[in-house]
Amino acid sequence: MRRNVIYLVTTLVVVAAGVFATIATQSTPILGLDLRGGISVVLEPQGHPQSASVDQAVDIIRSRVDSLGVAEPEISRQGPFIVIDLPGVKNRAKAQRIVGRTAELRFRPVLAQLPPNISDIPTTTSTKPKSTTTTKSKGTTTTKPGATTPTTAKAGATGSTTKPTSTTKPATTTSTAPKLTAEQSKAVQAVIASCDPAQMAKIPQGSQILIPTTKVENDKRDTCVVLPIRNQGGAKGPPQRLFLGKTVMTGKDTSGAKAQFQSPDWSVVLNLKGSGHTKFNALAAASFPKAAPQNSVAIVLDGEVQSYPKFNTATFPGDVSITGSFTQGEAKDLGRLLQYGALPVQLKQQAVQNVSPTLGSDNLRDGIIAGIVGLLLVALYMLLYYRLLGLVVIVGLGVSGAATWAIVTGLCHSAFSLTLTLAGVTGLIVSVGITVDSYVVYFERLKDEVRSGKTVRSSVDRGFTRSFRTIVAADLVSLIGAGTLYALAVGSVKGFAFFLGLSTLLDLIISYFFMHPLVSLMARRPGLVRAHGFGIAAGLDVKDATR
Repeated sequence: MRRNVIYLVTTLVVVAAGVFATIATQSTPILGLDLRGGISVVLEPQGHPQSASVDQAVDIIRSRVDSLGVAEPEISRQGPFIVIDLPGVKNRAKAQRIVGRTAELRFRPVLAQLPPNISDIPTTTSTKPKSTTTTKSKGTTTTKPGATTPTTAKAGATGSTTKPTSTTKPATTTSTAPKLTAEQSKAVQAVIASCDPAQMAKIPQGSQILIPTTKVENDKRDTCVVLPIRNQGGAKGPPQRLFLGKTVMTGKDTSGAKAQFQSPDWSVVLNLKGSGHTKFNALAAASFPKAAPQNSVAIVLDGEVQSYPKFNTATFPGDVSITGSFTQGEAKDLGRLLQYGALPVQLKQQAVQNVSPTLGSDNLRDGIIAGIVGLLLVALYMLLYYRLLGLVVIVGLGVSGAATWAIVTGLCHSAFSLTLTLAGVTGLIVSVGITVDSYVVYFERLKDEVRSGKTVRSSVDRGFTRSFRTIVAADLVSLIGAGTLYALAVGSVKGFAFFLGLSTLLDLIISYFFMHPLVSLMARRPGLVRAHGFGIAAGLDVKDATR
């Protein structure tokens, strides 16, 4: 008996704690496209691209979607297609235009290096904020005669890799980041528009963190800009930035690129067209005599500096070799970037699905109504058929529902990034039948035990031991089916399988730690067993059953 009490109390406490934590944090499940409204775009790669190229396209699209500020987007490969679901997106036309476009790859001269923008630095509460930022540059520049002339790039996303490190001392009061006044902002914009690094150098370094980063939509080919350097190798922290001149050449001026191993390191060989070769040599001649970082060319895509190798010669008679401390993967990534100009594959828009917020809320409302109606009918039938034991079913469904809500909400806001879709709601509703089946199997086994002459009290444990084997077998079949669907299916079917499997697994736990302990404790109360017309005996259809 003591064990049953511990099981029952522990289950209720754990579920209540989960629900309380969810309410206290004001968290709710994150709704998918079909319940929240938004846009879904299906893109099909053209030709027969390599899997790695499609994966790189997915990463580029994900970066673009992040720039739109869409909460919980889902970008995935489903068979040969790339599916982009953007729930809650406001500017759908802009989103549709950005996710599948092949952006322009641009080559810009580096005019100056700037620290991270103040808005990119994580804010902390401090009385005396003390922070230091250091940049460490590694690499060498070498010149090799021949048809392929090298220019050195640092390993990672940059030409000379910067590794920002920052330390911040926490404290107790909230600090607000300073902002430029209207007059100062106008002066800074004038400096950027002048494309003059000497003017930029006049701005004190301590104030350069206030210089705004150019927005993607304002990144025009014929203007000077301030853009961030892409962090490499999972590097954390706010990105360093570069003050860049006007675009000298684009991806259209290149004819190809490939990664190759040149002992002792990997490098990237860039092939230039006739016009591109002329433009690149003109930029090299203008940049090479200068000191770093102005002796560099920035390779820009989607408003971010992918690499900025240094020139080590003023002329390039043949192809350009970008060398440095590249790993094989980094060299191949940069090679693909230069090879394809932007997205590594050509994508064709196959389908666009617009779900209005009204339709999304209607789907959610209809799903909730269907669930409530189903639960009410099940509850009514259980009460009529099993009497007092029917209340056990109803309370058990309530506990299962509360636990499911807490778990789903937690998974939505965790690294798992779960999203609740209409298919998921369907899976949860279907799982109600699986849960109720477990109670029915147990109660029917109790009937057999009591009818064989045993007391209700002695039957609950024996009946559960035997019935639980059947419950496990039945739930295992559901788990296998759900697991197979999740592994092999795509889209909404995958969501249905996940929620069905989750509910089935939870059913096993609730059956063992809640259903049996509760019925066992109730069977020890003669009043509950023999209550006229409504007791446990009446529910088991054995009116003469003894305690």
